[in-house]
Amino acid sequence: MTKQASAAAKDLAATGVGGAQIAWADNNGIPRSRIVPMSGLAAAATRGVGITSLFAVFDTHDVITFGHPGLGTPSGDVRLAPVIDRLRRLAGQRALAWAPGRQIAADGSPWPYCQRTALETVVSATANLGYEIRAGFEMEFAVAPAGAPDIASAPGHHGPAYSPHALIPLDDFVATVLHDFDANGLWLNQFHAEYGLAQLELSLAATDPVSAADDQLLARQTLHAAAHKHGLRLSFAPMVSPEAAGNGWHLHTSVWRKGRNLLAGVPHAEGAGYLAGLLRDLPAITAVTAPSVPSTLRLRPGYFASAYAFWGVENREAPLRFVPGSDLLGDEHANVELKPCDASANPYLALAAVITAGIAGLEEGLALPDPVGEDPGVWTEDGRAAAGIRRLPATSDEQDEALASNDRMRAALGEELLGAFRAVRASDRRWAADRTVEEIVAAHLWRY
Repeated sequence: MTKQASAAAKDLAATGVGGAQIAWADNNGIPRSRIVPMSGLAAAATRGVGITSLFAVFDTHDVITFGHPGLGTPSGDVRLAPVIDRLRRLAGQRALAWAPGRQIAADGSPWPYCQRTALETVVSATANLGYEIRAGFEMEFAVAPAGAPDIASAPGHHGPAYSPHALIPLDDFVATVLHDFDANGLWLNQFHAEYGLAQLELSLAATDPVSAADDQLLARQTLHAAAHKHGLRLSFAPMVSPEAAGNGWHLHTSVWRKGRNLLAGVPHAEGAGYLAGLLRDLPAITAVTAPSVPSTLRLRPGYFASAYAFWGVENREAPLRFVPGSDLLGDEHANVELKPCDASANPYLALAAVITAGIAGLEEGLALPDPVGEDPGVWTEDGRAAAGIRRLPATSDEQDEALASNDRMRAALGEELLGAFRAVRASDRRWAADRTVEEIVAAHLWRY
């Protein structure tokens, strides 16, 4: 590792790179980082750099909560080590390279609060069962001029939704995004104006789960740098206005064995159990994938945000939207999209929760109910009850109850990490308790 890091540092320094940014995402989905000079990269790869253990209990507003007993004092450091295999120069920040970080204990052993390690553990266990997961994110965000206090008063584009005309005022920004994604090694599937207020969306190509989470972090960094270059500001927040459709970061996954996509042919294929597992654990999954207070405000009927627990084929109100293969695209295209997922989710934990639930359903051979092709939000309560369709957790308290009572999520995250995650969510709940919806939206607008 030292030799590889030294060689990489030498090559990057020769091109004018002065330092490497080591990035990770905390339990609120907020990126944190350390920068080391290129001369120190090899040492950082071997021994890490020191960071406080309390990052695991930072809440969304940078308040440190001591509500988790395992991290109940201000004492203690851990090490942050760059993953050298993922190191690359940042096209939009030419003096910097970038690498995701892995948090390790002071003796070099795995640290139980490291979110990336938690996902790596789940992926390894999945591989031991003979399965491979492919994953990719769709990322929605809103754009405004750099000095704008919010999106509603100064939207970065005025639509129409999905129109090429909406992007013309953003042409230079779009060009930079296309260039920098390619230069940073990010495979972009598509990029367009979306439905929401000043909203854009792009999708990343599917890859292995750990790389997908890394790519999501790098994509966010790349987008922020491109926006800054052109005098723009981006909001990835779940809600940018109380009245507008919010931002989701939809998570697509598929499950494979021996080169075959098990979701091809669902609901009559073996992979139906994967969807059934996701459906069974959906309340607990969304407590991880849409965990913030504005996340619960976003998950409301009629906004393509998925308020009820069901699955459907190409149903954009379904929290689990099955995308089938076709004669044109092939069976390898079949996947399931989780819609209640947003930027307040740690991408590593989001994938760990989804994979755990899906593989458990697959292993148990769970039966998948019939798909729903309508919007249950317009049904009566009796109609939903007859169909077995329940509301997803609508408050942070309901999310916490769903997460705490789910043994599969507890096992996947581990007691330490789960405890810290729940403590952070409790701190956010206390912060929001006496605030209006408008205040909550405004406070989260630029956090991600």
